[in-house]
Amino acid sequence: MDLRQLEHFVAVAQERHFTRAAARLHIVQSGLSASIRALEEEMGAALFLRTTRRVNLTPAGTAFLTEAQRVLDAATAARNVVAEVQGLKRGRLLVGAIQGLSPFIDLPRLLGAFRRQYPQVEIQLRFDDTAALIEGVLDGRLDIAFTQFVETPPPELAARMLACDPLVLACPGNHRLAGQRDLSLGAIAEEAFIDLPSGQGTRQLVNQSFAAANLARRSEFEVNDLAMQLDMVAHGLGVALVPELVVQSRMRAAPQAPISFATLAEPEPCWELAVVYGRHAETGRPGSAAAEACLRILDEA
Repeated sequence: MDLRQLEHFVAVAQERHFTRAAARLHIVQSGLSASIRALEEEMGAALFLRTTRRVNLTPAGTAFLTEAQRVLDAATAARNVVAEVQGLKRGRLLVGAIQGLSPFIDLPRLLGAFRRQYPQVEIQLRFDDTAALIEGVLDGRLDIAFTQFVETPPPELAARMLACDPLVLACPGNHRLAGQRDLSLGAIAEEAFIDLPSGQGTRQLVNQSFAAANLARRSEFEVNDLAMQLDMVAHGLGVALVPELVVQSRMRAAPQAPISFATLAEPEPCWELAVVYGRHAETGRPGSAAAEACLRILDEA
């Protein structure tokens, strides 16, 4: 049985006449009669008593009418919910992000603009590392994610590049390399590094860069917070490779903290920020109406 058969049954039950029901449904009477016969065969019971002048419900038909109407009402409600979600009159926007976005994108401003345009859509924001965010978009727990891509994105995902910033060596203000330019990776390989966890895109980029140069380095500390990483640099506990804008932003925000940086020789590792989202295989469009609206607002900004 399918919804179409239930619609046919309810129409006949309400009209008490096959011809009028067929006209109401915009189908031929023979097709309607065949649909009802198939339904009765599947149910194993007669649903109508047919006379030359009128069609009446059997006791089984009367009982079935209540349930058929309930199913059709539920299907209509389900269609309305989908329509409202697609029209962004309800639903959720699930956003993921890495830490340290503020020098590159004003995420609160973006989400505020989305809320003003779509006040009925719930916004959920979660911070995590690169690997977890990409996995979240892949399995549908996130609509979009602002993250770093180190490798080629999976085919199920689309990515728009938002920023590309060279990595620099963050170091204490009195460090011997502070202010130096065009340093090779070999020149800094012996330093004690303060790193983010292995799931973070920045850590993966640093590891890949040293591996490509056939160089080993010493990871002295591992912290899961970018602010803590730079605080530890400022207190002389080691150095860190971070995006240049992140260091500059920190130096402006906390000029009293003795931190500086040195640039790397070209081609220096480049930290790339992307917005990642699921896409339809055929159209290439974002996987949800909420994600598509958020990306449009991002483009406008």
